[in-house]
Amino acid sequence: MRNSTSKWFMCLMVVVALFMISACGNKSTSKSADGTVEFRIGYQVIPNAELLAKATKMFEEKFEGVKVKLVQFEAAVDVNTAMAAGEIDAGLIGSSSVASGVAQNLPYKVIWLHDVIGDNEALVVKKDSGIKSLEDVVGKKIAVSFGSTTHYSLLSALKLKGIDQNKITILDMKPADMLAAWKQGQIDGGYVWYPTLGEMVTDGDILLTSRDLAQDGILTADVGIATKDFIENHPDVLNQYIKILDESVQLYRSSIDEAAEAMKNELNVSKDETKFFMDQLIWLDAKEQASDDYLGTSDKKGAFAKALKDTAEFLKTQNAINTVPDLQAYEDAIEPKFLQKD
Repeated sequence: MRNSTSKWFMCLMVVVALFMISACGNKSTSKSADGTVEFRIGYQVIPNAELLAKATKMFEEKFEGVKVKLVQFEAAVDVNTAMAAGEIDAGLIGSSSVASGVAQNLPYKVIWLHDVIGDNEALVVKKDSGIKSLEDVVGKKIAVSFGSTTHYSLLSALKLKGIDQNKITILDMKPADMLAAWKQGQIDGGYVWYPTLGEMVTDGDILLTSRDLAQDGILTADVGIATKDFIENHPDVLNQYIKILDESVQLYRSSIDEAAEAMKNELNVSKDETKFFMDQLIWLDAKEQASDDYLGTSDKKGAFAKALKDTAEFLKTQNAINTVPDLQAYEDAIEPKFLQKD
């Protein structure tokens, strides 16, 4: 989700090549003699419903006729590569990766929003910078990681307010470099994520968060995708999967203490820190995701399709992709039928 632009082209070429290879010899999901299906999920260590379901052993206890294999990944490009090679059936990737994947016609669809990025990504400014509103960043030096969700969020926020980005010195910096520049007084602010955000905010003020932008329809998210083949051949498995994730969201909402206690070992932090990190993200249940604001329904796709297309438009300006499909392509890439309860 947060890869720099310079890596996008190489990553996409690898993915495309792998899909060409996998088309000739893709590893299919196995089904045992007793009818048990192996469901291979690529997950990342992010404090959302999927990680909570893992921590509470919901997958083992609640799936029927399904053997779940959880495979951990560190980055979206690795999930894409594994899916291309036929090694997983579903996975978590960032909305930027989905936007580019649809542009490359990769054979998967969106089935769930693991989380909408909220307070965990924010624009923080120096206390003595004189910046009190977004309009005040004109003439200032603002750092961001180019090609990332934070870059997209920053430019989208400026566009929303009618602020000319060319009147701001926007610097491309990785989080570690941004923190060093911040400490040395070389920048006035930066749009970044935790843990760098946490260090910068000790002597800074948060001006804008991705949660604020989400309320204005500028969405960035960690997205659940599944291969088209698995969607077609095993809809019953995905129905169970989404129900478990939805139950996990309800556990978080009804008993955050219990949820944090279960998840703290997955994050390798204290219970209080776990609660803090969980609350930085926006957790949506199935009903909310099936609304017009997000994935919508099979009959009427929601606003997330446009959010993906807008993200693709942004990626094109960064030379990460060559073309942007029309809105219909992004609507077709969303499969919300599993969100609708029986």
